[in-house]
Amino acid sequence: MTHRDDAGPICNLRFVTLLVALSPELLLLGAGVQLQDNGYDGLLVAINPQVSEDQNLIPNIKKQEMITEASFYLFNATKKRVFFRNIKILIPTTWKANNYSKGKQESYEKANVIVADWYGTHGDDPYTLQYRGCGEEGKYIHFTPNFLLNENLIAGYGPRGRVFVHEWAHLRWGVFDEYNYEKPFYINGQNQIKETRCSSDITGIFVCEKGPCPQENCIISKLFQEGCMFIYNSTQNATASIMFLQSSPSVVEFCNASTHNQEAPNLQNQKCSLRSTWDVISDSADFSNSVPMNGTELPPPPTFSLVQAGDKVVCLVLDVSSKMAEADRLLRLQQAAEFYLMQIVEIHTFVGIASFDSKGEIRAQLHQINSDDDRKLLVSFLPTTVSAEAETSVCSGLKKGFEVVEKLNGRAYGSVMILVTSGDDRNVDNCLLTVFSSGSTIHSIALGSSAAENLEELSHLTGGLKFFVPDKLNSNSMIDAFSRISSGTGDIFQQRIQLESTGEIVKPHHQLKNTVTVDNSVGNDTIFLVMWQTSGPPDIVLFDPNGRKYDTNNFTNNLALQTARLWIPGTAQPGDWTYTLNNTHHSPEALKVTVTSRASSLAVPPATVEAYVERGSTHFPHPVMIYANVRKGFYPILNATVTATIEPETGDPVTLKLFDDGADTGADVIKNDGIYSRYFFSFAVNGRYNLKVHVHRSPSINALAHSISGSHAMYVPGYIANGNIQMNAPRKSMGRNEEEQKWGFSQVSSGGSFSVLGVPAGPYPDVFPPCKIIDLEAVKLEDEVILSWTAPGEDFDQGQATSYEIRMSKSLQNIQDDFNNAILVNTSKLNPQKAGTKEVFTFLPKLVTNEPEDQFDGETQGSHRIYVAIRAMDRGCLESAVSNIVQITLFISQNSAPVLARDSQTLKGVLTAMGLIGFICLTIVATHYILNRKKRTAKKENGTKLL
Repeated sequence: MTHRDDAGPICNLRFVTLLVALSPELLLLGAGVQLQDNGYDGLLVAINPQVSEDQNLIPNIKKQEMITEASFYLFNATKKRVFFRNIKILIPTTWKANNYSKGKQESYEKANVIVADWYGTHGDDPYTLQYRGCGEEGKYIHFTPNFLLNENLIAGYGPRGRVFVHEWAHLRWGVFDEYNYEKPFYINGQNQIKETRCSSDITGIFVCEKGPCPQENCIISKLFQEGCMFIYNSTQNATASIMFLQSSPSVVEFCNASTHNQEAPNLQNQKCSLRSTWDVISDSADFSNSVPMNGTELPPPPTFSLVQAGDKVVCLVLDVSSKMAEADRLLRLQQAAEFYLMQIVEIHTFVGIASFDSKGEIRAQLHQINSDDDRKLLVSFLPTTVSAEAETSVCSGLKKGFEVVEKLNGRAYGSVMILVTSGDDRNVDNCLLTVFSSGSTIHSIALGSSAAENLEELSHLTGGLKFFVPDKLNSNSMIDAFSRISSGTGDIFQQRIQLESTGEIVKPHHQLKNTVTVDNSVGNDTIFLVMWQTSGPPDIVLFDPNGRKYDTNNFTNNLALQTARLWIPGTAQPGDWTYTLNNTHHSPEALKVTVTSRASSLAVPPATVEAYVERGSTHFPHPVMIYANVRKGFYPILNATVTATIEPETGDPVTLKLFDDGADTGADVIKNDGIYSRYFFSFAVNGRYNLKVHVHRSPSINALAHSISGSHAMYVPGYIANGNIQMNAPRKSMGRNEEEQKWGFSQVSSGGSFSVLGVPAGPYPDVFPPCKIIDLEAVKLEDEVILSWTAPGEDFDQGQATSYEIRMSKSLQNIQDDFNNAILVNTSKLNPQKAGTKEVFTFLPKLVTNEPEDQFDGETQGSHRIYVAIRAMDRGCLESAVSNIVQITLFISQNSAPVLARDSQTLKGVLTAMGLIGFICLTIVATHYILNRKKRTAKKENGTKLL
């Protein structure tokens, strides 16, 4: 899926003035879903081209079955704040034409909701891919065709409209599930077994293998009994919560502060610091910019439009101004454009070529690609020389591009412009109205540091991609950019996958040697492409996994473009291919290699890598969040080595390892979801930065997730109706059932470009704090509390922090709003470890438990809750954001009888001991008295005898 870039506010006044003149429909193009007058506009639902045509699918998406019902349900659940106004459904080109509207800038990769199979599995859980934190938008909602068509699934998931609202809350507002399949039960502060739910008012009974059972039977030696479950009553009085039991007829709202269950071990509590879903939703931009609609019971039903992409039409719009003579830009453009035409652009696509300096020129009218000869013909029309003019006019080039594509159907709707320029054109905004009214998507490639500053606005506002190519002879960024530009249909079985992309300045008589892994899910139409810049071709040696050798003679050379290409017939042998490029010349040579392939079978989806950044621009010192989505079909690939390479306009590239551990980087939110991420803040200069991601996975590591982590609508196993247990069909697992891959894999993906402003000249002071701790956990063991978390760094997720500050409070509100005044825990013996290390700290919460304090609402005698949070400091006293908040329930006996009994026993023992001691003392005194008396009597008797 293509990430929609959030470029932030546009400051150009003339640009804004032009936007005001645009129609509302055009304002939505490329902008994603917008909320206007309480209604959501621009929601895009796209059906995957691999889904078999079924005319029942569209009505089930549209009408009372799902989105229409969802709109009314959402309106009431949000207290008359929002509803769905208009929706577009993108029909795949694999379906027959049926009077559908012509698509404009819509594509499967831009969809908010996708309809697709899981490929080889049978699970039907509605699912939302969330890769950011609490309150942040997700990537897309995923429904299977079977979920939309199979009426039997409604019993377990509930009405589809309710399910849609559950998933919409994930996608739009960044809230999380309030159930937990992995921890369905927990023990509360009163040592009672409770079902993980929100709200706690939802009722039901515990069921063991043979029927209803006491809750005590569900636990053995502190482990939950297998086969034990909680079955809900079909009739409920609880009205919350949609993020838990959306299937219940009584549930019509989200959990709020009064109904939220803070004790439940679910993702909502973990990721949102124990806040209720309604609290998070209420803080969203949607709610801050809208007020409830008064005087209406229900909003108008949503309107739907069905659109279908037509013929795939692409026009290359290429800069030929004198600026292109600098840094060998023209040759690198020729090599990349030839690569695109010969390898990337899909068969049956119509392609044309235009060029421009101060004025535009059509170089090739549209040609449909049906053979390699068609591809070669188009390559012959690529520009071979630069103009004498230094001035560039992007608008003139785009105008000629539109003329080219309009000759097919009279309009440019659905077409793609690949715009490449190095010129500083300050008049790009002159053609904004033309660009938007065209319905075309603009992918921009900026060459060097002099390219127009506002070039990316064309891409951002048409939903296109944007790239930056630094002026470095060994950089493969231009090739990577063209490789990333696909048709956008979502058909990963037809798209090319880039397995390798590397470049190096090789010294005379030295070599560039590397290994590329071809995994068994790819191998069809595999091509090795070698490029050089100055001297003649290198000496090439290539070995396949079986040891078969290919050399320079096996490659097809194009000396004019300085490329050599080898096409592997059939399906390439899976395993490690080793290539060596020998520089046989007497001067250094820039040598580059790229390897591409296609899926080996329609039955098994290939591994894919999608790299992107959270925002297209940032201002120092705010970091950039880098992401890489690594999957096989929809299944996350785990334990891969993922490395990002960031190239600034000037200076050396920076490499950064990305992680998928849910904590170690601070940027990664969900562990093992296949989305690897990291902060990037090593800004060298102002300007554009290019992003590329390399992924490698060893064959010895079990790398494919067995299930989909993240946000799903809950499947209810059964209900209690009229005192009887009524079980639903068992939930089908989304676990994969295909064999393990025998081989590892390697891939490369361009992540486009981003820009940075405000970077100080020269060395700058420490302005980067430690990153926020997001995985704080707490366990109570007797009288102690054991905390654990992942160590942040000195600067975000790098280095080693200086100290920790841990605070606790009896009030969640206090620790959320006034962390500085919560009770400080003594951490003098706690020294931070290196970033990414697991920290453990134990303390006694006596400062809180000994405080005289009124009973808290919802607490029972004998227990109360404390809330704990942490933040880190660096050596410059910069503080991280406060961590996620954890809750501990402490049990304190309020029954005085046992205490009095113990006291009386103690007193009795003391008195007994004292009595015994007294008795002994008295005996000693009495004995002493008797003995003395006997002595005195004896003396008298002796004295009488003497007398």
